[in-house]
Amino acid sequence: MKNQIKILTYLSIVLLMIACGSTNKMTMGVTKSAKVHLSSEVKSIGIINRSEPSKGNKGLDKIDQILSAEGLNLDKKGAEVAISAFASELGKIKSFDEIKIIENVDEVKSGLGVLPATLSWTTIETLCNTYHVDVIFSLAFYDTNTKSSFKVTTMPLENKLGVKVNVPAQEVTLNTFVNCGWRLYDPKTKIIIDERNYTKEMLFHGQGINPIKAVEAVKQRNEVVQEYSRNVGIAYAQRLVPNKIRISRDYYKSGTDSFKIAHRRALTGDWDGAAELWKDELNNSDLKIKGRANYNMAISSEINGNLDLAIEYASKAYTDYKNKLALDYVNILKYRVEQNNVLDQQRSN
Repeated sequence: MKNQIKILTYLSIVLLMIACGSTNKMTMGVTKSAKVHLSSEVKSIGIINRSEPSKGNKGLDKIDQILSAEGLNLDKKGAEVAISAFASELGKIKSFDEIKIIENVDEVKSGLGVLPATLSWTTIETLCNTYHVDVIFSLAFYDTNTKSSFKVTTMPLENKLGVKVNVPAQEVTLNTFVNCGWRLYDPKTKIIIDERNYTKEMLFHGQGINPIKAVEAVKQRNEVVQEYSRNVGIAYAQRLVPNKIRISRDYYKSGTDSFKIAHRRALTGDWDGAAELWKDELNNSDLKIKGRANYNMAISSEINGNLDLAIEYASKAYTDYKNKLALDYVNILKYRVEQNNVLDQQRSN
C-alpha cells in the first residue's frame, strides 16, 4: 500500500512538472480603469476640510499638541498642504470648470483623529447649492499623534574657551503617526463614491542638554510631515486617473515542432509570426494540440486587443477540447471586457 502511494505521488509530481514545462510566461501592458469614476455631468468640485477641531474637541486637540511638543500646528498645516496638493493635482489631470476649497464651515468640522460619521445628505446638498458645486471631496480627518521617549546620553558642546567637551544630555525619539482619510460625496445619487485612508509612521531623533532642547533639535519633522501630506493629496487625486499596469499570461510552447518554432518567435517579440503557426495547428488531428492552438490564438488575439475573438478561441479550447487553462482564461478575459467598458465610459467623459 505504501509503495502504491509513493508511486502515485511520484507520478503526480512528474505530471505536474510536465504540465508546467509545457507553458511559458509572458507579460503585456494594459490600461486599467481609474479607481474612482466621476460622471461627465460633474463640472465643479467642492473640497472641504473636516479635520479642523470643533469646539467640543479642542481639549483633546490641545493635549495632542502638547504631546507633539514643537509641532503645535502640525495637524493644521498638514491638512492644508494635503488639500492644496489635491486641488492642484486634480486641476492637472481633469478638466473641471471650477475647483473650490470651501473654508470656515463649522457644521462640517470634526477634530477627531478617526474617520468621523458621514455628513448628512442635507448638509451636502446645502454645500453644493451654496457654493455651486456638483460633488464634495472631504478630507474627513487628519491627525498626527506623537509619542516621545528619552534616554540619557552625552553630546559635544563648546565651552567658554571654545573647546568642545562631552556633556550630559537627553536624546529624544519622536514616533509620529500621521493618519488621514478622504471621502467623495455625490448628492445626485446620494452615494459616497469613494473612501480612502492613509497612514504613515515616522521616527525622528534629536539631542539637547534637556528634554525641551532635545525636542527643539528635531528640525526636520514639520518638513517631512508636510511633504508626506503633499504626496497624500497627489495620490488621492490620482485615483481618478486610468493607470497602466502589466499583466502576465501563460502560453503553450510545446506539443509539435510548430509550437517550438512559434515559441522562439514569441521570445523575439514576433507574436504575429507565432500566431501564423498556432493557426495552422487549429486543424491538427490531435484534440489536445487543437486545444492548445485555440488557447494560444486567444493569447494572440488579446495581445492585438481583440478581446471578443480571444474569448471565442478560449471558450472553444475549453468546451471542445477540454483545455484546463482555458476556463480561467475565459473569465479573466470577460473581466477585462467589463473593465474596458468602464474605461471607455471614463474616456468619453
